[in-house]
Amino acid sequence: MYDYIIIGAGSAGAALASRLSESPGNRVLLLEAGKAGHPLSWLPLSFALFIDDPAVNWRYRSEPEEGTNHRKLPVPRGKLLGGSSSINGLIHVRGQIQDYDGWAQLGNRGWGWQDVAPLFRRMENYEKAVDGTRGTQGPIRVTEVDAEKNPLFDAAFAAAQRHGIPRNPDYNGANQEGLGMSQATISRGRRMSTARCYLRPAMKRPNLHVVTEATVRRLSLDGKQCKGVVYARDGEEVTVTAEREVILCAGAIASPQLLELSGIGKPEILQSCGIEVRHALPAVGESLRNHIIARFQLRLKVASASYNRRTRGFWGALEVLKYVTASSGFLGMPSGPMTGFAKTRPDLDRPDVQVFFTPYAVKSLAQRTLLEFAAMTVACYQLRPQSLGSEHIRSADPQEHPAIRFNFFSNPLDMATTLAGFNMLRRIIASPEMAAYAGEEFSPGPAVQTDAAIEAWLRANAETAYHPIGSCRMGPGEDAVVDDQLRVHGIQGLRIADASVFPTMPSGNTNAAAIMVGEKCAELIMGSR
Repeated sequence: MYDYIIIGAGSAGAALASRLSESPGNRVLLLEAGKAGHPLSWLPLSFALFIDDPAVNWRYRSEPEEGTNHRKLPVPRGKLLGGSSSINGLIHVRGQIQDYDGWAQLGNRGWGWQDVAPLFRRMENYEKAVDGTRGTQGPIRVTEVDAEKNPLFDAAFAAAQRHGIPRNPDYNGANQEGLGMSQATISRGRRMSTARCYLRPAMKRPNLHVVTEATVRRLSLDGKQCKGVVYARDGEEVTVTAEREVILCAGAIASPQLLELSGIGKPEILQSCGIEVRHALPAVGESLRNHIIARFQLRLKVASASYNRRTRGFWGALEVLKYVTASSGFLGMPSGPMTGFAKTRPDLDRPDVQVFFTPYAVKSLAQRTLLEFAAMTVACYQLRPQSLGSEHIRSADPQEHPAIRFNFFSNPLDMATTLAGFNMLRRIIASPEMAAYAGEEFSPGPAVQTDAAIEAWLRANAETAYHPIGSCRMGPGEDAVVDDQLRVHGIQGLRIADASVFPTMPSGNTNAAAIMVGEKCAELIMGSR
């Protein structure tokens, strides 16, 4: 018997377990379906190694859809302590002030920027904090990518400024707009996952019990009260009881799945799978969103500016030496070393696309194998997609992956904004400042020029940016699953704290916002006591 049972030791769950266990009187159980870790999980470049590794990745796939040419798109999710913070691209983005003020305006009291900004500061330890807007004492260490005197980055800064995108020294500060070297959850060449930064120190406490390789089968319900959890480990079922609360932190895919397996959700879905309806909550699994990213690749005229060359032969040995001796170089970089936020139209009041300039290119997004010649990748996605999808179970079997439908580009604004961002990036690359570096574009290539051709190419080739959110969205109405205290509507003793509760998409990478939700949940629980 425990006071609190947390399901999922991911970005939010690990932070929540750490904060709740700070109080010695709280008996906390943290259940994780994955393993404790991986020998290479500390290496930043592991985001490429783990992209399709079943040992640490759930390897979900979306359903074939017309908007993406009936392809099954990969949906990686972390399957170890730290969850997706242990396999992600490590780019740290808070989002825009308006994102969280928008959450509050949707009826979620206590989620405006003034409410969540202290939580971001509490979780951060940012190396360049200067004005009080950033945290300096938090568990998550955040550093800025070292440009390593690569002149390609200087050229990109100058070309972007020509097209109205200023250089921004801190896109997580007061104003997001502009281009900068990426801020990453990396310190001294090591990945700063929530497993490392929150959970490892907390696991020394006697009141925190962490169980890995524990697959939760269902929530224990007594009427409309959540009493505990039934999980399987080593072939045996174990029932545990929570005297106070159960908190579901399994993520945007697994959290709604577990609700439905427990009889909470849309009645017709549950009945079709032979599951007794314990509580009708039609919003479960709905309002799913994700970023879909548009990439193009080009050759570089200066071979030394590209990591495609620097990771081979003699140059590759130098990169290993650089990492071993100085914790820098290619092995210690995030997925995108330069990122920024831009407006696709001058009349907009804030950025609507995120852009990436990456000095290497791969043969396959699935395998992340580098090309043999010097190249770079340029990419963007619409910050706040409007297309809504869903995620629902297929059967009562907890091992069967749910049916994931993103409905990408079903809202015309999403394609229009993506096209505008794609064309803007092509103009930047064609600027005089890039002339010494930018060679021929080979993907999609010069034959794909019109908006119609680009749209067709995107539908056939674009992948997700691995940011699913919203499937247990927060709000006061019938289209929501939890209230602004993260309590599941109509069920006592049950909260959800992960990216599934986001009412709308934060503007940028979602990991920082997910950790913030874990911090917020701890604050709500302790405040309610």
